[in-house]
Parts: sequence; structure tokens; C-alpha cells
Amino acid sequence: MSETREIRTDYLARVEGEGAMLVRVRGGELEEVQFKIFEPPRFFEALLRGRRFTEAPDITARICGICPIAYMASSAQAMERLCGVELTEPVRLLRRLVYCGEWIESHVLHVVMLHLPDFLGYDGAVELARDRRDLVELALRLKKTGNELMRVIGGREVHPVNFRVGGFYRAPTAAELRELVPELEWAREAARELVRIVGALEFPDYERDYVFVALRQPGEYAIERGRIASSTGLDIDVSEYERHFTETHVARSNALHSSLDGVGAYLVGPLARYALNYEELSDEAKAAAEEAGLGQVCRNPFQSIVVRAVETLYAVEEALRIIASYERPSEPAVECAPRAGTGHGCTEAPRGICWHRYALDAEGFILDAKIVPPTAQNQRSIEEDLVGVVRDRLELPDEELAHVCEQAIRNYDPCISCATHFLRFEVIRE
Repeated sequence: MSETREIRTDYLARVEGEGAMLVRVRGGELEEVQFKIFEPPRFFEALLRGRRFTEAPDITARICGICPIAYMASSAQAMERLCGVELTEPVRLLRRLVYCGEWIESHVLHVVMLHLPDFLGYDGAVELARDRRDLVELALRLKKTGNELMRVIGGREVHPVNFRVGGFYRAPTAAELRELVPELEWAREAARELVRIVGALEFPDYERDYVFVALRQPGEYAIERGRIASSTGLDIDVSEYERHFTETHVARSNALHSSLDGVGAYLVGPLARYALNYEELSDEAKAAAEEAGLGQVCRNPFQSIVVRAVETLYAVEEALRIIASYERPSEPAVECAPRAGTGHGCTEAPRGICWHRYALDAEGFILDAKIVPPTAQNQRSIEEDLVGVVRDRLELPDEELAHVCEQAIRNYDPCISCATHFLRFEVIRE
């Protein structure tokens, strides 16, 4: 006789979007693992068709309330490249600065509120706050610091209204940015402490030989610009993305699976950025990483929480650096005249590269659009992680196995729909 056992977790908190996972065990052996995304398609690419090219940043920002800058910056960059214009250096630095704000608020939200409870044995941030109010308050204040950067530069924290193709509608004054310095200086110390806290956690013993993919920009830790690079030697302009990366539909998912040609699954996000850009980190961020036990490459996905904390520290330092030398640009934007053709953009969302392509007609109306978000690129890697995690832990009771699988998924801070809701978890033992 064969025994079938099922585990169902209908609501997984602390991820974004709607998904499911199936684990099938037969005769004591792992037979199948599936990571499913069943959230209905949202059709943003279709919504963009027929709209003016200047509308793309505001429309794509609605894909995500936590990382709207990623979509705004990638779409704007694609239009700017197509129009043949370059941002002035002060405007580019403002765009990098507002992106630092997004990294801070998004990373801190994930590190403390969504991921840390897994390591400390709590169901969520509310339960964590009952025993560690100081830690949750530190996180909330850190997150607010990032939100304030987005507000001052972007006009508001969520779906900023001051962002446009070519730059901004208004550039903040130096005095407005200097008002943020005292809180950013506090945030620098708080981010150091956060690295120390998460660096002291106990991590599951698991590593994979990932193929890392991230932007790389000589002379800086790539955020808002760069070439697409990989740990296998790829080094391409963002316009060449579709020559090397392929999206395919699988029946179990409403999101496309991405593959690197000749490789298969690849990883984007903090571990990839850290591995490919370590030398561009500040000395202080490198020292914090070393103190937390990280080498120059981290292959344990459970330690991604540490890398996110290190990137938070870097983003705070970078914000202080940019503000210290800021001079208000004479013009907040470069005017962009539309032209017929295709433009490409790619920036580093907190979760990994966010790639956009747009085709315009001569009047500047969008004919076609393609957006490849980070989680879509990481789906295959998530499944491969689950295979490795489950295969090494088949002896665990179902409840414990379910927990470690959920934790493995949360390593990615998956933005399944660039929204927030649940994952259904199912284990079948036969």
C-alpha cells in the first residue's frame, strides 16, 4: 500500500503576490517540486500600448508600491536611450539618490518585518515586536529614512509624482536635502547594527553554485545604470538582453520562466550584485560584511538577509555622499523629443534587474512593451533551491519541512505580482 500525505498552507504571510508550491515524495524519495504562480496576469504591457512615451514611468510605477522607482527608472531610461539623450550628471545623481531611498525602505522592510521572524522563531513582525520592540522600532525608523528620500525627491513615498522621462519636474534645493543628513547619519549607525544583528543568526547549511546576473558599472556599485554581466563571463549592453535570455511559459505558472541561454536557471538580486560588484562597495560596507562573516561571494541563499543589510548600509552611505556634493541643477530634466524605434532600459530593483523594452512610433506613442521583473527571472532558481532544500531534509516532519521551504522562498523576497498576498503550500507523500 502507498501512503499519501498532504500539507496545505493556504496563506503564507510575508511574501508579495499569490503562488503555490507542490512537493511530491514517493517511496521516501523526492519525485517533484513545483513553484507555481497562479495570480491572474495584470496586462501592464498591453495597458501601455497606445499611450504616450512620457506616460510610461507613471503607469509602470503602479506595478509595485514598494519598488516603484525601479519601474519608473527602467522605463524612463529606455525612452531616454531611444530619444538619444543623456541625463546631466546632477540629474543622474538625483535619480541614483532617490533609488537609494527605495533600496533602504525595501531592504529594511524585508530584512526585519518579513524575513527575520523566520530565523528568530516568530510568526511575524507583530509577534517579534512583543519581545523585541527595540528592533522593530529601529527598522521602522530606518524604513522611514528611505521613504523620506523618496518623498523629498519624488514628491511622495509611494508612486512618486515628480519623476519623468528626462529627469524630474522639480529638483530639490540643497537645503532640502541637507535637512535629511542628521537622520541619514543616524541611519548609517542603525544599518551597521542591523548587519551585526543578522550576521549573528544561525543559517541552514545549504549552498548552490549559482550563475549570478547583475548590472555592472565601473567605478560604482551598480544601481540605476550599467551593463548586464554574469559570473560566467557575459558582458552585454542592456539592448542585447533578448539575444541571451529566453522567457518560456510553463503550465503551472502565470508568470514566464526565464533562462540564460546555454545555462538555464540564473540568479538576480542581492547575492548576484554582491558577487559581481563587491569591489565597488564602500570600505565601511566591506568591513561590515567581513564582520558578519561574509566572503567576497556568498552562495548560501539563507544569508541573503545579511547581504541585504550590507546593501542598506551602502545605500545610506551613498545617499550621504551624493548630498554632500549636491548642487541643484539649472534644469531638472533634459527634454526628450520622440522618435520611431525601440528603446531598452535596465536598473537594479531591490530584488534584481528590472528590464524594459518599448517600441515607439514617430509621434511618441507606444506600439509594444515588454517588462521582465526580477522574480520572473528567479522562478527557476527558486524551484532549484526548493529541490535542494527538500532533498536534504526529507526526514523532517511535514510541518518543519513546510516551514523551511517557506523560508527558502522568502530568501528571494519574491515580488510574485509586485503586490502582496499569499502562497499555498502542499506536500504529497506516497
